[in-house]
Amino acid sequence: MSEHILVAGASGLVGFAAMKHFAERGYKVTALSRRKPFETFGAQHISLDLTDRAACADVMSGMKDVTRLVYAALYEKPGLMPGWLEADQIETNQRMLENLFDPLEEAAKGLRHVSVLQGTKAYGAHVRRIPTPARENRDELKSQSNFYWEQEDYIRAKQEGQAWSWSIFRPQIIFGFSLGAAMNLIPAIGVYGALLKEEGAPLHYPGGPASVLEAVDADLLAGAIAWAGESGAGANEIFNVTNGDVFNWQNLWPAIADALGMEAGKDVPMALGQTMPERAADWDRLRKTHNLVSPELQAFVGESFHYADFTMAYGADRETPAALVSTIKLRQAGFHDVIDTEEMFRKYFRLFQEKKLLPPR
Repeated sequence: MSEHILVAGASGLVGFAAMKHFAERGYKVTALSRRKPFETFGAQHISLDLTDRAACADVMSGMKDVTRLVYAALYEKPGLMPGWLEADQIETNQRMLENLFDPLEEAAKGLRHVSVLQGTKAYGAHVRRIPTPARENRDELKSQSNFYWEQEDYIRAKQEGQAWSWSIFRPQIIFGFSLGAAMNLIPAIGVYGALLKEEGAPLHYPGGPASVLEAVDADLLAGAIAWAGESGAGANEIFNVTNGDVFNWQNLWPAIADALGMEAGKDVPMALGQTMPERAADWDRLRKTHNLVSPELQAFVGESFHYADFTMAYGADRETPAALVSTIKLRQAGFHDVIDTEEMFRKYFRLFQEKKLLPPR
């Protein structure tokens, strides 16, 4: 049977990487998102609002030959973090999955695999100190309301007695290529650095005390998603995913500065989510100066300045606990790809520069 990959959320970090991964390898790919991705790599793009149940039913009726679904769609509220605890954010994310999957299941009788995304909020990383390292099926915080549990219960129930399998992935902090994403720190740091550079300043570190973190390259995650759809070891399993190393922002900061053609500066705590939106006009002038193709500030960075404040522990008065997860289960199942996190940063800043989305180094 020929493969037809359906990617929901194709303009986001994970969806874009998955679309690229499959399309570049010659698969038939249909990409769904409200906004058209920056590139489609030969995939067919359909503009679709997943909160519109009738529109989803209409589009899914034509997806009879879909064999794999990569569900990477996500609804986040303005300001980002407060919404993680709010009931309407949970309900919207659950409704989006149902709106797509109910009619897809009816149409795609040859469906073989479904990939769904969670994250370390499954372990309560946003509300507590998590076990170190957090392990799948042992350290979840299911007492904390989270759309992860709603979506997981839904997929598990739908799969009973069916021929298709599912895999759930819990990546750490994801870095990759997307514009306007809720949680992509590459454009957020890139804009912050570009404005400082234009002023002749070094790249000051805007966050708080150091903490040990893990990252995952969106391209690596896309590889894991592809592997799970092809390997029996990935069927009906949950996997943590990381690059394979650890980092803290302060130690990486000189490499990030170098990738932007800057010197690393001092620790200068700054609430990027509050201060950077006020510099939209400065970004517009910089775009014009460097003849960039990147859009205006909100469309480029999305809610990611708020995410930078969260991940860099802005406002914390002491070192935050390490939020580390075990990836032993994924390695033992057969997926072994890794990437050096410093090289990952350099790769993506270079890509944004080459695409004229950020000023040249």
